[in-house]
Amino acid sequence: MTAPTNVLAHSLFTDFDISLWRAGKNFRAYDKLGSHVIEVDGQKGTYFAVWAPSAKYVAVVGDFNGWDRGLHPLNARWDSSGIWEGFIPAIGNGTVYKYAIDAPDGRWLEKGDPFARLWETPPKTASVVWDTFFEWDDEEWMAKRSEHNAIDRPYSVYEVHLGSWMKPKGNESLSYREMAVELVDYVNKMNFTHVEFLPVMEHPYFPSWGYQCTGYFAPSSRFGGPQDFMYLVQELHKAGIGVILDWVPSHFPTDAHGLADFDGTHLYDHADPRLGFHPDWKSAIFNYGRNEVRSFLISNALFWLDRYHIDGLRVDAVASMLYLDYSRKEGEWIPNQYGGNENLEAIAFLREFNETVFREYPDTMTIAEESTAFNGVSRPTYVGGLGFGQKWMMGWMHDTLNYFKNDPVHRSYHHGEITFSLVYAFSENFMLPLSHDEVVHGKGPLIDRMPGDEWQRFANLRAMFGYMYTHPGSKLMFMGGEFGQTSEWSIERGLDWSLTEYAPHKTLQTFFATLNKVYRSTTALYERAYDPKGFEWIDLGDHQNSVLTYLRRGKKEKDIVVVINNFTPAVRHHYRVGVPFKGKYSVLLNSDEEQFGGTGNFKLKPLKAVESEWNGRPYHIELDLPPLSTVLLQLGK
Repeated sequence: MTAPTNVLAHSLFTDFDISLWRAGKNFRAYDKLGSHVIEVDGQKGTYFAVWAPSAKYVAVVGDFNGWDRGLHPLNARWDSSGIWEGFIPAIGNGTVYKYAIDAPDGRWLEKGDPFARLWETPPKTASVVWDTFFEWDDEEWMAKRSEHNAIDRPYSVYEVHLGSWMKPKGNESLSYREMAVELVDYVNKMNFTHVEFLPVMEHPYFPSWGYQCTGYFAPSSRFGGPQDFMYLVQELHKAGIGVILDWVPSHFPTDAHGLADFDGTHLYDHADPRLGFHPDWKSAIFNYGRNEVRSFLISNALFWLDRYHIDGLRVDAVASMLYLDYSRKEGEWIPNQYGGNENLEAIAFLREFNETVFREYPDTMTIAEESTAFNGVSRPTYVGGLGFGQKWMMGWMHDTLNYFKNDPVHRSYHHGEITFSLVYAFSENFMLPLSHDEVVHGKGPLIDRMPGDEWQRFANLRAMFGYMYTHPGSKLMFMGGEFGQTSEWSIERGLDWSLTEYAPHKTLQTFFATLNKVYRSTTALYERAYDPKGFEWIDLGDHQNSVLTYLRRGKKEKDIVVVINNFTPAVRHHYRVGVPFKGKYSVLLNSDEEQFGGTGNFKLKPLKAVESEWNGRPYHIELDLPPLSTVLLQLGK
């Protein structure tokens, strides 16, 4: 190795910072660890700090020193924190680097920076020194963000994979800046309240969809730099659209430049594969019992809320974190100290994560993708819950898709599938997801689940969406579903936007935009999304006709919407529906209108309630139910 050159002994850490880091309580570790362009004694340069407690030697290598690990060694802190640090003059933004680490067993490792703000574009794997300063112009949104994220506000989420939403130039994805025009305009036109991005954090393997992260603190450089992604977030905010990021604290890939084997030991994961290796994803599982790992992960969560103005985090694969035997056979897992299968360290971590997020950013949201019956996922930690704001309602999703795949003639025998979700609908703050997971791995697009000829398939889809948007809970739709994408989602190509030139798809798209608009403007559909007082069955037992009728209620007594779902292509003439109040009931939405691709044969006018008991209510209305439809009626105000 070459003789070392000038690396100044300098530290950004205070003793208190170190004590917090070691206690697992340093939740702003990104302010100190990683690479930071600063000035020391009048010299501009970059300060580096990395946690590698088992390393015998750590140096910064890169283009600036010919990747010579002998030129710029870092200094091990005296306090046994395991942090190596130092200041290198005359290098700054754009410097490509890694850490050269002498492992305990004599191996030399070259690792990217776990706290790097930017990485080289894959397949390159080095970190890049980068300042994330940005002059934000979203003050109006940030000042009122609590209103958008409150539990009594509408929450309609458009789930997007950045790399495959639109590819107008063959196989080339849109950049962050291009998305700030195209995506913002589209989401605004479609009346969604929020966008959720599949993981934007840097990941070496594009087909992982972002779920195998290596650069936890960096948006993928495939689409631009950090400021470009900030600009996209800003433009969404200026259009009144919230931004949710998919966050993956459940596992990480074992790529040679990443977190695995970082200092020659299992620093971030467990050495025992029964705890530290994920059999489904062939990846490493974080060691939630290690204090510094908790500091790293919670710092990462706050980083996106802090530096990128993100409005919420959807936490991936929570079930895999909660259970030690998740996807494991007998003998492949280790029980907890009480002999159970719960991962007590992960449960404690998730509670602390949620407590910290809502303490530091009370106007944001956390959402759990959790597929089991674990109790209290979206209940406060002070009553024993995990503390999430919302939880994906996976049971609703499975039951609904299973119900709609049946030919309507057989649906009367499956009526329980479409009503069962209301048995437990208020046990959690549920989000109803029709996500990316439902249109991959041979499942096909949503339109392919619908039976019948072309007209019936689209009518079924409209009826299913109508049912979804009138069911208690917030909503999530994966890109393409809103216009009836006809091929299974693939990241190798963009959505089939040309389909929207054809009537069935164009009219479905119009319906979905209208559905979102009605949902957002109708308090009865969202004010009590998580409150049993917001829902009331009118008749859940008409299985012979496959008709569901129910009320959605707002906070005011007479703020009601009558929902009538006809899940067969048969017209139900003179169908009576019991209602609680006298007055006129006007049509809010009829999915069978011609503009939506329906028959257009049922011009429903305001209906006057008749004072005659029906469905156990003192009044009723009577109408002809259109085929395969959802009809919403609102009591006149």
